[in-house]
Amino acid sequence: MGLHGRSVLVGNAPVEKALRKFKKKIQESGLLLELRERETYVKPTTRRKTKRNQAKRRWEKYVQSQRLPDRKY
Repeated sequence: MGLHGRSVLVGNAPVEKALRKFKKKIQESGLLLELRERETYVKPTTRRKTKRNQAKRRWEKYVQSQRLPDRKY
C-alpha cells in the first residue's frame, strides 16, 4: 500500500511537530509558490515587465556591491 500525495511520518511525535515538517516539505517542493502564482491571472506583458524589473534590481544590487567605498580623505 503506497502513500499518495504529500505525507509526513512522525510516529509518536506531537501534531505541532508533524505540521511543521509538513509545511517545510511543501515549502521546499515549491507547491505553495506555484499555488499563489496561479491564484490570479497575470497578463503575459505584465509578467515580462515584472521579470525585467526584477532582473534590473538584481543587476543594480550586484553593481552596488562591487563598487569601492568612497574616499574619506
